[in-house]
Parts: sequence; C-alpha cells; structure tokens
Amino acid sequence: MKNEKSVLYQYKRIAVKIGSNVLTRKDGTLDITRMSALVDQIAELHKSGIEIILISSGAVASGRSELKEHKKLDAVSSRQLFSAVGQAKLINRYYELFREHGISCGQVLTMKENFATRRHYLNQKHCMDIMLENNVIPIVNENDTISVTELMFTDNDELSGLIATMMDMEALIILSNIDGIYNGSPDDPKSTVITEIKNGKNDLSSYIQTHKSSFGRGGMLTKCNIARKVADEGITVIIANGKKDNILPDLLQIGSKMVCTRFLPSSKAPSSVKKWIAHSAGFAKGEIYINQCATEMLLSPKAISLLPIGITQIIGDFEKGDIVRIFNHKNEAIGLGRASFDSNKARKLIGQQGAKPLIHYDYLYLD
Repeated sequence: MKNEKSVLYQYKRIAVKIGSNVLTRKDGTLDITRMSALVDQIAELHKSGIEIILISSGAVASGRSELKEHKKLDAVSSRQLFSAVGQAKLINRYYELFREHGISCGQVLTMKENFATRRHYLNQKHCMDIMLENNVIPIVNENDTISVTELMFTDNDELSGLIATMMDMEALIILSNIDGIYNGSPDDPKSTVITEIKNGKNDLSSYIQTHKSSFGRGGMLTKCNIARKVADEGITVIIANGKKDNILPDLLQIGSKMVCTRFLPSSKAPSSVKKWIAHSAGFAKGEIYINQCATEMLLSPKAISLLPIGITQIIGDFEKGDIVRIFNHKNEAIGLGRASFDSNKARKLIGQQGAKPLIHYDYLYLD
C-alpha cells in the first residue's frame, strides 16, 4: 500500500493490539482478508519510519477453526491444543504477508510470570529492542500452550499494556470491533462514542458493557482499566474499530478526525522501574498494612519511603526484591512496592524507629 503524497504521523513508536474479534469471522475461522489489510497498513507505517510492536490475538480461534474434528476436552486442554496449532498457523500467515512487503517479523511468546521479576522483564525488553533496531516487527502473543489458570493474563489487552509501558511506546492502539467507548450501549442508535478521556477523570462505569468478546477473554471494561493505567504512565491509548478500512494510518495522521476513544497521557510519567511495579499487582507475594500517619506521609506530595515505624501488620511470606501490596489503616489497597528485605526481617522491625525503609521511594508505586 503506497500513498501518492507524503503523510505526517503523530507518533514514531507505537504498540498495536489486534483483538480476536477483529481477526476472526463469526464462525471462528481466521479472516485472512482483514488480516492482510491490517498488515498492509502496518507495512505502510513501518516504511514511513514508525517503530511498531504488534500484539496479536487469534491463535486459539485460528486453531479451533483448523481442528474441526477433535475429542471433547476440558477448557484448559482445549485451549492448549487450539493455541499450539493456531499459533503456528497465525505466525506463518503474518510471516508470508509481511514478506510480500519486504519486511521481516519475529515471534515473541511470553507468559505472565515473565514480568514477575525485574531480570526477566528486562530480558524481554532487550529482545524486542534488538528486533526494532534491526527493522524487525515483533509479533507478541501469550504462550497459551503453557499459560493456564492463574498464570494467564486477563487477556491480550493486559499484555499490550505491559508491552507498551515496558517498551516506552508513545501510543498504544487497541483495535476492537466497535468504534470506542460509548456513552450507552453500542447497539443503541442514540449512543455516541466518548472521543476523549483526560487523566482518568471520567466515570465510565455506567457506560461500559461487561460482556466479553466472542473469541477473546476480555471485554470493554478490561480495555478501559488497562487504558487508564497506561495513560497515567504517559502513553496515549486509542481504542478504535479494527474492521474499518485504513484504520491505522487514518488514526495516526496529524489532525485525524477518525471516530475513536483517546485516553490522554499524564504529563508526569513514572520511571521505568515504577512502570514495571505498577503492572505487578498479580505477582505480589505479601501484604503490608500501615497506620494513618504513614498513609498520610506516603500520599503527600513529598518523596517518602515506607519505614517500618509506620507498619502495623505483615501478611504472607516474601523475599528481598519481591513485590508486595500496601494497604492503609482502613484496609484499602493504595499501592505496590519492591521489598528491600524479606518478610522475616520485616516482621522483627514492625513499629521500630530508625530502621531502613522496607520500600524505598524509587521502588514505590501508589495508585
């Protein structure tokens, strides 16, 4: 796909998440026409100098359509079977489509636990940095063959948020099968798309449909929650309709009038370490409860570390470097942090004055 005139785009570094309902037909088969059109668009952006990471769903749906006859299996077994077959089919199709444009792509399969430690987190980042430096488009998906039950991401929306923040992207585009977040039911002709959401101030709970997609695991509520967190970390998030023709170039053009929902980024982006901690709630190994004074100190504008003197209770066992949840004096979750020492030492220091911080400010993320 080539433009007759030069086009100016808003961003130079983006993550694009394509949902299952964009890539699959109603009968569960892979929509090759739509997939090809999206690859054409990504190729156009890539050739204009934009660095792109693609987070693609569709492996399980692709495998389901390939194996029309199979033994009846439980949910976990069928997911493993379909994803094993479908992922090979999906990545092969991407490889062939990108090759037509003279573009190389590479597969990155990951799991939730790969984000649990800083070392694994940085290993993944390094892999994708090297790919981008060599003009290879990373195609990321969860490794559904071994990611089951509690080890699974909520869906690829959660994964795309982690990838976007980890890779310091300027924007995350989440492609679904509707135009964005509506101020009512998308099926209601009176409903309109909420085009702009600033700093997470809008209360969208009464608008968002809670049903999940036909072939994916997520829904609009998940997309909204992920989008807000990512936007708070200084990244623009756009939710748009991936079934519209030329959607990606049209969205990214400067002065674009495409109908979509944009979550505007915070001007105060946290550090790389704090971005990692912000998305680590699912890996927390323990709970730290603090008194009212400590709560007020942490939530003040000053940069404050969490000292043992303000701790009232510790639940769970953790090692030095593990992520822990922080609860205030009302038992409300207020943040996350990386522990400076293990739970045994922490318990011995509860309430003591003059002890070193359990969580240093540099490794503290408050909601």
